[in-house]
Amino acid sequence: MQFQKIFLLIAGTFGLACSPAGARPSPAVPPSRSQTPDASQALPTERVKRTLADYRRWLEQVDERHAVAGLATAVVIGDKVVFEGTIGYANAATREPVTPTTVFRLASLSKAFATAITGLLVDDGKLSWDTKLVDVLPYFKLKDMQAAAQATVSDILGQRLGLPRNTYDNMLEGDVSYEELVRKLDEVNLVCGVGQCYGYQNVAFGMIGDVVLARTGDFFYHQVDKRLFYPLGMTTANYGRAGLESSKSWARPHRATSHGWVPFEPSETSYRVAPAAGVNASLRDMEKWLIAQMGGRPDVLPAALLKVLHAPGIATPSEMHATPWRRARLTAAHYALGWRVYEYGGETLIYHAGAVAGYRTMIGFFPKYHAGVVTLWNSTGPIPSGLMPMVFDDLLGLPHVDWADIEGKVMPAATRSKKKPATHHRSRHRHRKGYRD
Repeated sequence: MQFQKIFLLIAGTFGLACSPAGARPSPAVPPSRSQTPDASQALPTERVKRTLADYRRWLEQVDERHAVAGLATAVVIGDKVVFEGTIGYANAATREPVTPTTVFRLASLSKAFATAITGLLVDDGKLSWDTKLVDVLPYFKLKDMQAAAQATVSDILGQRLGLPRNTYDNMLEGDVSYEELVRKLDEVNLVCGVGQCYGYQNVAFGMIGDVVLARTGDFFYHQVDKRLFYPLGMTTANYGRAGLESSKSWARPHRATSHGWVPFEPSETSYRVAPAAGVNASLRDMEKWLIAQMGGRPDVLPAALLKVLHAPGIATPSEMHATPWRRARLTAAHYALGWRVYEYGGETLIYHAGAVAGYRTMIGFFPKYHAGVVTLWNSTGPIPSGLMPMVFDDLLGLPHVDWADIEGKVMPAATRSKKKPATHHRSRHRHRKGYRD
C-alpha cells in the first residue's frame, strides 16, 4: 500500500502560518500572546530542531509499517505551528489522502470544549462551578439522594461524581438512548461520596449539555460554535455524524484485515453524548485549539479561565500505570476539568486522549514552554500512541525510548499480507466499545 506523506518542517524562526479554507468566514485574529512578555520559558532551539527532524523520521517509520490507515499530527511551540505531518488515507478504498484539513472524530478530546464553554458561561454569570445539579436538572437523581443534593457542575466535569467508571457506556453501545440512561443513574451503587474519588464518565458527563440548555435557552453545540469554533477560526469543526459526513474531506474509520486497511461506517453511538465525545475537527482546527489552550488566544479563552480548567483536581493513580511510557515518566496524575494533568519527567503536562470505533486522538502540552503536540488517526492500533511521548522526551532532553516500537526491522510485505499484526487485534479488542481515554 502506498501512503502519501506531507511534512512541513520549520526550523530557526518557527514561523509557519496556517490559513485553512472553510465554509465559515474567519474573524480577525488579534495579536498573539507570544508578542507580549510572559513567564514561559523557551526550549533550546537546537533541541527543537532535532526533535522535529526525529519526528519526521519516526512518522516515516510508521508509514513503512503501514501501522495506521491515516494520520495527521502537528507540533506547536510559542503559538506557532512548527511542524505538520500527514500520512496515509482518509479513505483507503478510494485512496483519498489525509491532509491537514481532513476532518476526524475527536472522541474524548471533545470534553475540553465542554469544560471551556462552561467556563465562559461561568464568567458570564449564567451558572457557577458550584451550581447544584438538582437545582438545574429536575431528572437528576443518584441512589444516595443526600449525595445527589451535593453534586455540582464541577463534579461531573471533573469526573468525581462517585459513580463506577464508565457507567452505562456498555448500554449506550447497546443502542439505549442517553435520555434513558441518564435517568437511570439512581439505580447504580456509588463507589464513593460525590467529590471523593475518580470515576471516568461519558453518559454522566453529557449532562453538562442539559445544564447549558437550561441556563442559556440555547443548545450546547450552538454555544460551542458561537463562542469557540467561530472566534478561533476552526472552520471545519462541527458536531455529529451528519457534520462529519458533510465535511469536504473526512477520515473514514478503518479496520485491519489480511488485505490491508478497510474502511467501515462510522458509529452513531458516541455522538449521543455530544459534550463527552461529539466533536469533529481537522488538524488545522486542532492547531488553533492547542494555541488557545496554551494561552495564545486570551480574547477567546482568558488566562484566568485556563488556570481553572487546567488545575489538578481528583487524583488518578491508575493513570500512572496504564502504559509503559506512563509508568516510566509520570510521578503524579490528576483529572482537571476535561483535561488530565501529569507530572511528566519533572514537568507539568496537560493531556487528554480519546478513542471511538476506528479513531484515536491525543493532545498534550507543557504550559511552562508553550509547547504541545496533537495527533489524530483513523484506525485502531497502539503504535501511534507511542509517538507523542517520544516527542515529549526529545523536547525535554530525556533519554530516548522507542515507546512506539517502530525502530526494529520492518517485516517483509509478503509476511504482513499473510498475518494481520497482533497489535491491531489487541487495540481493536480493547477499544471496541467506544470512547475510552
